[in-house]
Order: sequence, then C-alpha cells, then structure tokens
Amino acid sequence: MSSQLQEKLDYVSAYRENRLKYAQEILENPSLFTELISICFSPEDKNNHKACWILEFVSYEELNWLQPHLDFFCSNLKILTDESSIRPIAKVTQLLIKSHYKKNENCISLSENNLQDIIEASFDWLINDVKVATKAYSIRTLYVLGNHYDWIHPELKIILDKDYSNHSAAYKAVAKEVLKKIK
Repeated sequence: MSSQLQEKLDYVSAYRENRLKYAQEILENPSLFTELISICFSPEDKNNHKACWILEFVSYEELNWLQPHLDFFCSNLKILTDESSIRPIAKVTQLLIKSHYKKNENCISLSENNLQDIIEASFDWLINDVKVATKAYSIRTLYVLGNHYDWIHPELKIILDKDYSNHSAAYKAVAKEVLKKIK
C-alpha cells in the first residue's frame, strides 16, 4: 500500500518548478520529512531519485530538519548508486559541511563519524564516474573539510591535477578555483 508521500512522488518531474512545488508540500507538512529521508536512502524504491530531488530543495529552507537524521543520512551515503540520487545528495552534504563550520546558533552539528562518512563519500564521488555537478559539489565539500583536516588538501590537489585535462570546462572551472585557494 502506497503512502501519501509515495503517491505525491509519483507526480514529481525533473522540472524545477515541479520539484519546488513538492518541496513546498514537505515544508508545509514536516511530518512527512522522516519518510522522505527513508525513501532517499532506499535505492530499490522507484521514487528514490525524486525524493532526493525534493530533499535538496527542502534543505535550502530547513537544513536543520536533518539534524536528528544525520547518523542515518551520513552512514548511508555510500549505498547510493543512481546519478539522479547522488547529485542532489552531494549538494546536501555540501550544505551540511558549510553549516557545520559556520559555528553559529543555527548551524548543523556533525559528529566525527558523520564527517568521516562525508569525506569518504565525497572522495568516492570525485574519483568515480559520475557527472560533473556531483564532482563539483564534492570538490567544494572537500575543500572546506581540508581547512580542518590537514591531509585532505594535498590529496584533493593530486586528484584535481591528475584529472584536470580529462574533464569538461565546468569541472576545470571548479578545479581551478579550488586549486588556487589551496596553493
């Protein structure tokens, strides 16, 4: 039997306006958020990627809703295999890392295990065959993390230098921006 959220996800399309509409429904019904997270990390679910799209948009508005779900979210990053699911989740991890290191009263608090899971997933996405947007989010996430873990920037620099010539203009732009900051 389909849940109310599953039925809504059946109608989600890739159009930005459509994704925003359904994200707004989650924002107006926070009780659906836990189920949304669960679907995001259920790769066998036909609406898995759609849930990830919606989570990205919800996270722009209510990133703090993820706080009680961070252990589940971070420990399951590695189970995602569909590019349509990974890209929005890579963006959400970037938002989480930026918030964690802001250190204000509204910031996200990530545990050391959460941080390690994000580091591992970000490096995996960077070195594996995924689309450029996912790689760009991973590069930026790892750059921020590298300001707090001294081993990350040297590793990131090696990967970016090695892969630079084999990628698109978009990848090169992000790599160049980050390499300039690292040096």
